[in-house]
Amino acid sequence: MAASLALDALTKRYGDGPPILNGLSRSFAPGTLTLLVGPNGAGKTTLLRLLAVQAYPTSGTVHYGDLDVHAHPYRYLQHVGLVHAGPDLPEHLTAVELLEWILRSRGQWGSVGGDARIAAVLDRLRLDERRSNLIGTYSSGMVQKAQVAAAFVAEPAVVLMDEPLRSLDTATTEATVELLREFVADGGLAIVASHLTDALRPHADEVVRLGEREERGPVA
Repeated sequence: MAASLALDALTKRYGDGPPILNGLSRSFAPGTLTLLVGPNGAGKTTLLRLLAVQAYPTSGTVHYGDLDVHAHPYRYLQHVGLVHAGPDLPEHLTAVELLEWILRSRGQWGSVGGDARIAAVLDRLRLDERRSNLIGTYSSGMVQKAQVAAAFVAEPAVVLMDEPLRSLDTATTEATVELLREFVADGGLAIVASHLTDALRPHADEVVRLGEREERGPVA
């Protein structure tokens, strides 16, 4: 079961520039999907990078339950699945090898039937024709399928996704949305930034535009 993510006066600025996020305080509860929307530069990716400990705040804190995520990143990230803003996957691995590495790094390989779990998530995301080829040979859509699979394969408590539907075909978009819906229904905590909101809004518990709040969902 996931714990809550709590932001306390979270501020992030780069150099002497104006803050990208300024004193943001809010919480994200287990069993919810929060959709982050807004124009480029609104701070969506910055917020997700802070939540994923890919960046550190200028001031303020992020807590996962009682855990300060920036003080204890390894302990926190054991609970987290990520889809990054860019295709930052190791090109010298296959999708199968990548997912195996994730399961082994979290101590799950020997206890969960790793081969079967990998096959199941790749099947759902329709990455079947070249899953044993090197990621460096993949199209952008195939790389995105591998990213989504990597986020879910270890059955995390939290998923943080930046434009997860980018480059996906219709069938894989639907499969990704269904994975998210099931994840949240099972008590997971999901925070997703996307410009492709039509597929996600019906499943969102809250839609947040940074700096202002839209009405709580589901949103038609």
